[in-house]
Amino acid sequence: MNPQPPIGVILAQIGTPAAPTAQAVRPYLRRFLSDRRIIDYPPLLWQPLLRGIILRVRPRRSARLYKEIWSEAGSPLLLHSRAQQAGLQKLLGPDYRVELGLAYSEPGMEQAMSLLEKAGVTRIIIVPLFPQYSSTTTASVYDAACFAALGRHSAGGPVTKRFVPTLRFMEAYYDAPGYISAMQAHLQRQLADLPEEPDYYVLTFHGIPERYADTGDPYPQQCKETARLLAAAMNWEEGRWQVTFQSRFGREPWVGPATAEVLGELAGRGIRRPMIFSPGLVTDCLETLHELAVEGRELFAAGGGDAAKFCAAPCLNADGQWLDFLARNVIDNAGSWQPQKSRLPAEICEESGLR
Repeated sequence: MNPQPPIGVILAQIGTPAAPTAQAVRPYLRRFLSDRRIIDYPPLLWQPLLRGIILRVRPRRSARLYKEIWSEAGSPLLLHSRAQQAGLQKLLGPDYRVELGLAYSEPGMEQAMSLLEKAGVTRIIIVPLFPQYSSTTTASVYDAACFAALGRHSAGGPVTKRFVPTLRFMEAYYDAPGYISAMQAHLQRQLADLPEEPDYYVLTFHGIPERYADTGDPYPQQCKETARLLAAAMNWEEGRWQVTFQSRFGREPWVGPATAEVLGELAGRGIRRPMIFSPGLVTDCLETLHELAVEGRELFAAGGGDAAKFCAAPCLNADGQWLDFLARNVIDNAGSWQPQKSRLPAEICEESGLR
């Protein structure tokens, strides 16, 4: 009797350029900004603007920012994502095979799907590394995973494969006790290393246009609920923390308040030791390492604050408790797919409130 093939798991992320150069950033931005989940303007209006102006100017600026955070080993987002992949694989064991699939760069979703299928995998769980659902992130990787599984690039495009694996998609975990507990423990460790306790906490999330929320995207409300639960877990008093939204792009109104504007005003409000943290990103990337840790510090200082007392907490990355939560969630999603003998290590399976 042939052994049962492993259950496939794809950790799904947006992506990263292959190098901190304009030449590498340009194709990444072109793919990212051409996705109508991200920018939903009619292509006849948007594409000339994208190709005629944005892709001529933005790649050079973005490349300069990437150079400031790039490590000798490569892209921080890719390195942390690979560590998450390895850590989750270790926890799940041989009954599962974990791959990394990026929506707009390599290793792409098609590559992840191909590796799993070559290993005999016929059932795959897609794990978006986005705690809160958004049409701009979660739905984008749903699209990428489905098209990769189907073997086509669009609904009307040619078919390149006959067999389609069974897919399951992990739902948003913005309010899951295990996710909140992992962030709580992570932040408590960060606070223990500080010479003084912060006097204010900024919980920042990547923004979306107001129009997206007004037409059904639940993302802003899920962000606010994550923040409320985390603040309660940390025992932060009302008035010591707030929610903001970062990374505005374009001219139309975005959900707010804007992180950049809030950081510039903190010192004027008498705040001396702020900590900023992103509960909507689990992997450090340009948005956390530069936009928050570098530009955020500069904004606080420009508003009259002491740059040395500004603290940007890192993302969860490959934190053990966070990966334990993901492993339990994957096994819950596997359900009847899971072999009877397949179990997490006993210390993880204990009733620890990580679900």
